[in-house]
Amino acid sequence: MTVKQISVFVENRPSTLASFAKVLAENGIDIRALSISETRDFGILRIIVDDSYKTACVLKDAGYVCSITPVLAAELTDEPGSLYKILDILSRHDINLEYTYAFITRKKDVAYMIIRVEDNEKAADILAENGVRLVSQEELHLK
Repeated sequence: MTVKQISVFVENRPSTLASFAKVLAENGIDIRALSISETRDFGILRIIVDDSYKTACVLKDAGYVCSITPVLAAELTDEPGSLYKILDILSRHDINLEYTYAFITRKKDVAYMIIRVEDNEKAADILAENGVRLVSQEELHLK
């Protein structure tokens, strides 16, 4: 079970993020999570949104270069030690974590952790076997 992450290549200059956010706002797109990795000249903006297909179309029409990547979204309790639990499971099964970021949800005491690994299916199976609930794309649409 994966969710769709949209990666967008953006210039690293003033107002770039504001212009990007304006495009989403004007098209009624709800951002669930956002992460930015930057270098001196450009950045990679990774977002989880309520409607990934619509978002990709809107961004391409607006001239952005973007791609969709399947990632895992693990549900964790919003308390100390939850991050370690997930990382320990992956580590014990020799699964390399390429990157991760987390966000809180509208549910009380719950957070989601986005996980990018080489083999989503293997990681999903191992996490599920260890009691970690993965979130579906459809759940991200819920208000």
